[in-house]
Amino acid sequence: METLIESGIDFSIFFYNPNIHPVKEYEIRKEENIRFAEKHNIPFIDCDYDTDNWFERAKGMENEPEKGIRCTMCFDMRFERTALYAAEHGFSLISSSLGISRWKNMKQINDCGHRSASHYSGISYWDYNWRKNGGAVRMLEISKNEEFYQQEYCGCVYSLRDTNRWRMSQGRDRIKLGVKFYSNAMDDED
Repeated sequence: METLIESGIDFSIFFYNPNIHPVKEYEIRKEENIRFAEKHNIPFIDCDYDTDNWFERAKGMENEPEKGIRCTMCFDMRFERTALYAAEHGFSLISSSLGISRWKNMKQINDCGHRSASHYSGISYWDYNWRKNGGAVRMLEISKNEEFYQQEYCGCVYSLRDTNRWRMSQGRDRIKLGVKFYSNAMDDED
């Protein structure tokens, strides 16, 4: 978003994340987005938290691995809603910040974005590589300066389950929701 702000591109944040579980985690992540949007005068569009729809689509994919078909379904669902909203409200371009994460498959994300945009005349998907030119490093700097909530799993119930299983197998504690935030003091720990 910093790059978009500096470029002068007129944009809005579209928050549609029915995959995030539990609702406490969803609310924390949404509030972080709202806080950043308000600080930078960015329009914030809060879409429906239709978890029933997400769980219905995820049926049979509960044990799929991260970056697998469940993630494709999730990205497709969220991009479909984004593209529909864009078409209905006069936006011509959609994109996503999902690709900034090293834990995500950028090709998978971009394929979903292009597929969803292709259903609407006049809507394009911008597959900008947010990681390049130090983007991932800058994301961490911003996260520390803003003291953003530190997300420790993708967001869905299955990611939470699998991350906790892995952590426990490594002798680590389960994820505690709402307690870990980025800070500049983290530099001292690294």
